[in-house]
Amino acid sequence: MLTFLERGSLHVAPQAVYIHIPFCTNKCHYCDFTAYVVKGQPVDDYLSALEREMERTVEQHPPREIRSVFIGGGTPTVLSPRQMERLCVAIRRYFPRWATDMEFTVEANPGTTEPEKLTAMRECGVNRISFGAQTFRDDLLRRIGRIHTAEDVFRSVEQARHAGFDNLSLDLIFGLPGQTLADMEETLRTAISLRPDHISTYSLKVEEGTLFYTLYQRGELPLPPEEEEVEMYQLTRRILGEVGLNQYEISNFAHPGKESRHNLTYWRHEEFYGLGAGAHGYVGGVRHANVRGIREYIEKTRRGFPTEEVHHVSRAEAMENFMIFGLRVLSGVEESEFERRFGLPLDRVFGSVLAALQQKGLLEIESGRVRLTEQGLLFGNEVFAAFLGEAENTSID
Repeated sequence: MLTFLERGSLHVAPQAVYIHIPFCTNKCHYCDFTAYVVKGQPVDDYLSALEREMERTVEQHPPREIRSVFIGGGTPTVLSPRQMERLCVAIRRYFPRWATDMEFTVEANPGTTEPEKLTAMRECGVNRISFGAQTFRDDLLRRIGRIHTAEDVFRSVEQARHAGFDNLSLDLIFGLPGQTLADMEETLRTAISLRPDHISTYSLKVEEGTLFYTLYQRGELPLPPEEEEVEMYQLTRRILGEVGLNQYEISNFAHPGKESRHNLTYWRHEEFYGLGAGAHGYVGGVRHANVRGIREYIEKTRRGFPTEEVHHVSRAEAMENFMIFGLRVLSGVEESEFERRFGLPLDRVFGSVLAALQQKGLLEIESGRVRLTEQGLLFGNEVFAAFLGEAENTSID
């Protein structure tokens, strides 16, 4: 059996690639991602920098067969058809071995996927689009700083299907300022009418450095009560489940076989290439974060890697992350997989934590699998926090 340290010494290359496009038509009021308004930005220079980072990355960590590519942002679909084609060609050049069933996702803002761009995406291998719909109330969209309308979502989905895309995902947000339970139900019903293959639903997080954070500090952000947010989440689970969009992760729902392969890479604590300004990667047991500034990123790639932070993941930390990320998935984690990866039985490392969480009714263990209970779904952060530091405090040699 290979232990974690022995496996790490083999330097098995990742099978997933994340690429960050940090440009948007505008900055949403809740967004704290690495994203900049595209007007006046050196987009082509940025794409050249991405190619330089790809080249250096694969020289240091030669790729094997790639099972998923995810182009996120920002809004990748602010790229022109020519720029999108250039990016996809570069990905294929530096990561040439693609699985026959590879998932290639591009995030898109409704209204930015005209037919010519969709055709360019299809021709270079993109087979999944994730639309940031967020809500179908135009006044709420304006309130959160989105510039698309509900009609833009309908049109973009129709155009994508006409272009041949048969794997579409919608992102929705609940807990928006002024949003009610009835609003959320209407949003869910409307989303379902578009026949998406996958839906992600996230509760609004007020992050420092955003306009919403400033308004919240002033008492000018009318958020729904916490109890109503919980009701919105439970309503989402019920309505999507009724139409066969099965919940497979805390915030994600899909028809069978349409689960996000790329995001499962993260939740299974598997390694992945991360490229672009502000991107994070995890390769060879090392996590890294790139610089966030566009021009700084471009300049750094001319001299070497655009890395800002590097963190060597210890065996104990990897064990904790395996549990924290893995328990986000409703099927949970397998005790046998933990032992296969780390060479130790799960209960030897986390036995006391598992027992305490079971006693609280937040975890259940059945047939060698550990998963969240219904109660655990609502108190996931408490469950995840319980694992932090526990492997470090356990004798694992």
